[in-house]
Amino acid sequence: MIAGKTTVDDALFVETAEGPALLGSRCTDCAAHTFPRQGGCPRCTGSAMEDVPLSRTGTLWSWTVQGFRPKPPYTGTEAYEPYGVGYVELPGQLIVETRLVETDPVKLEIGMAVELVLAPFRDDEFGWPVHTFAFTGVSA
Repeated sequence: MIAGKTTVDDALFVETAEGPALLGSRCTDCAAHTFPRQGGCPRCTGSAMEDVPLSRTGTLWSWTVQGFRPKPPYTGTEAYEPYGVGYVELPGQLIVETRLVETDPVKLEIGMAVELVLAPFRDDEFGWPVHTFAFTGVSA
């Protein structure tokens, strides 16, 4: 549990002074970042990886709107609504594929500033929300 919320996988997150962040890894040999965490480096094939919190802010690199229900186990809540999906560039680290809070194409723009949030994804067996990571636009 992070920030008092149930998540799809607690291993994806770390609590920071600024709030929840994605937990990635960084190669101590070549400085390549990965998400999710990995035990080996995809760039230099080294095994000297360390856990690092990833930037909570970034830039929307590309996006689309998911207009159809994904296959299980990624279906989310029973009441399906289209949602934004994008690639967010985390400065000096990597580009991460993510859900977007915004679903209106008119409000999405490549290059816009975005910030990590925890967003409801589905309900657990007791009816409590389970959260995943998503990014939302921020005012410059």
